[in-house]
Amino acid sequence: MPGRVWVSFWQRSRPSQNDRQTPQAGSHHASHPCQLVVIRELLNPAASRSGLDRCLRRHGVGSLRDLEPTPNRPVHKPFKAYDPGYFHLDVKYLPQMPDETARRYLFVAIDRATRRVFVQVKPHKTAAAARTFLSALQKAAPCHVRTILTDNGSEFTDRLFNRQKPASGKHEFDRLCAALHRLTKPRTPQTNGMVERFNGRIREVLATHRFESGQDLSTTLERYVWLYNQHLPQLALQHRTPVQSLKAWQKQHPGLFKKRVCNRPGLDI
Repeated sequence: MPGRVWVSFWQRSRPSQNDRQTPQAGSHHASHPCQLVVIRELLNPAASRSGLDRCLRRHGVGSLRDLEPTPNRPVHKPFKAYDPGYFHLDVKYLPQMPDETARRYLFVAIDRATRRVFVQVKPHKTAAAARTFLSALQKAAPCHVRTILTDNGSEFTDRLFNRQKPASGKHEFDRLCAALHRLTKPRTPQTNGMVERFNGRIREVLATHRFESGQDLSTTLERYVWLYNQHLPQLALQHRTPVQSLKAWQKQHPGLFKKRVCNRPGLDI
């Protein structure tokens, strides 16, 4: 009976998530200092920490981690494998610099197969800006642009959710896009998660750098994209960089490409 009383007090006096302390390496005690104080105050003044721990283990509640409810996290399927030429597109807001009168926008395209990134800074988030970005992407990409995946922003589509109106295919972006244009489902950003994760990298760059002007910001972003494509190996690419992955694809499937992959930043833009 005393053991059950101890367990009852222990369960009611468990510390909150913010109050818990990380146990030291090698320690397996599940008891907390506040629980030992309660036991000594109300049940047994001579109770020891080790005795409390043995009691809790004997009643099967010796581990706080085992008593925590397991959250039901949604399981996201991995991206389906595609050959080079399947591009994820997105637009990210950029902070307004001291010498600017309005904020600008970063248009981002990332190839699903090789993770190669292409970006441009635009003054407006419009269909015309998206069209010129797509035109620049088609010229810069060494592979043929076969499929485009975007969200449902007005710069990419005329699809309207509030009226249940599907895309007409006559949007300014669609008229230029000779590739297959796919749209993500409403309120499912994970569908375009590849470019969202890269935007997270851009957020880190913006948070860790101080920019003196809009040109300084643009130059920093260009340098980071070059570093990302040329020198950052990725686990999804078997520890190769995006450019190395492009070269491997071109060696095995030259028909997917329209020009030679080059790692010199001035030759493929």
